[in-house]
Amino acid sequence: MNRIKWSDLDDAATAQVLQRPVQSESASVRDAVTRIREQVAAEGDAALRALTRQFDGAELDHFEVTEAEFVAADAAVPAALRDAMREAAARIDAFHRAGIAAPYAVETAPGLRCERIQRPIGRVGLYVPAGSAPLPSTALMLTIPAGLAGCRDIILCTPPRADGQADPAVLVAARMTPGVRVFKLGGAQAIAAMAVGTESLPRCDKLFGPGNGYVDEAKRQVTQVLGGPAIDMPAGPSEVLVIADAGADAAFVAADLLSQAEHGPDSQVLLLTDSAPLLDTVLQQVQEQLARLPRADIARSALGASRAVLVDTLETAFDISNAYAPEHLILALREPQVWVDKVTSAGSIFLGDWTPEALGDYCSGSNHVLPTGGAARAWSGLSVASFQKAITVQTASREGIANAGPCAATMAHAEGLQAHARAVELRLERVRSEAAA
Repeated sequence: MNRIKWSDLDDAATAQVLQRPVQSESASVRDAVTRIREQVAAEGDAALRALTRQFDGAELDHFEVTEAEFVAADAAVPAALRDAMREAAARIDAFHRAGIAAPYAVETAPGLRCERIQRPIGRVGLYVPAGSAPLPSTALMLTIPAGLAGCRDIILCTPPRADGQADPAVLVAARMTPGVRVFKLGGAQAIAAMAVGTESLPRCDKLFGPGNGYVDEAKRQVTQVLGGPAIDMPAGPSEVLVIADAGADAAFVAADLLSQAEHGPDSQVLLLTDSAPLLDTVLQQVQEQLARLPRADIARSALGASRAVLVDTLETAFDISNAYAPEHLILALREPQVWVDKVTSAGSIFLGDWTPEALGDYCSGSNHVLPTGGAARAWSGLSVASFQKAITVQTASREGIANAGPCAATMAHAEGLQAHARAVELRLERVRSEAAA
């Protein structure tokens, strides 16, 4: 983890410090994903079998998880883990249920009523990564809001193990939302299949979920194909940025950095602090804790592209953070709530010494599917609204057209759209004639 003094950097160096690892490999990732996407579009299930054999080492006759596989998974998951997932599910449900957007109606003029109503997206495709660490928590984060939104069809893809089975905990988590169909497919090929549909998988209207750089790039590409699906957000390799002051607990900070670094070699973690002693102690703690981690090699690889940055002031730290727009932002500060207003771009914020990012990953209740790669400048984390469409409705009575019609006609004439104006004026003339009669 590189130690850097921010004030020593020029503009080019600061840009280099804030570059994500995956951004330096974007061209090769883009080309590989294009080949996979085109192969799936051309060959359907045959391509999926070949790609699953190539990337997952699994031979599959069928992709959809059967009832017998769900039963076997339920028996394989320890009771303690099942209880923990139910506990997490209850908090996730409570948080997302509270945030469901309510329809509303406003009379914008006498006799003119405008409404906004919500409708679920018909068929949604969810991606749950596995790789070196299956993520049943992600299955909960995706399926619960999809179920609350009322989506008609919920399709979930997750990579198979070499034995051709999906991770049992992911299957149990998926089954906590009724009606979810699970397919054993991973990587860019799963995204491509859900985007175009194959003999086995139905085409989806919108795709959701995090993944590695290839999954993230596949989501970007399928949205650009004519008739392609929408996506939730750019959600690629995980990242965390910690802003810490001199009073922060160095062991806690190091643990939070490592908790994200162990996600994958393309993850990135950043520490910003105005305290040189704290920075040095955190770096020492990182090395000590790293030596005890089972996934130390993965974390060590991620730390190679990570930074510990000494800044002159905490205000500078917040300027850097807002420019970086992290997926996760931890404020290890003595009065963290005072600083929240300084944050303009972040996926999710964790306040104080006792709120590890890992709590949000599993069971605080907020969603852990968040924008990465700087997308938090304009994108939000997942919610029930992500699985819904908002539709506006308007109703004008005779009184309403009489009140608002002249405004519309005047603006239509100004834009040179005479048919627009005439559609209004015909009605105005009818209202006047009826009134005269």
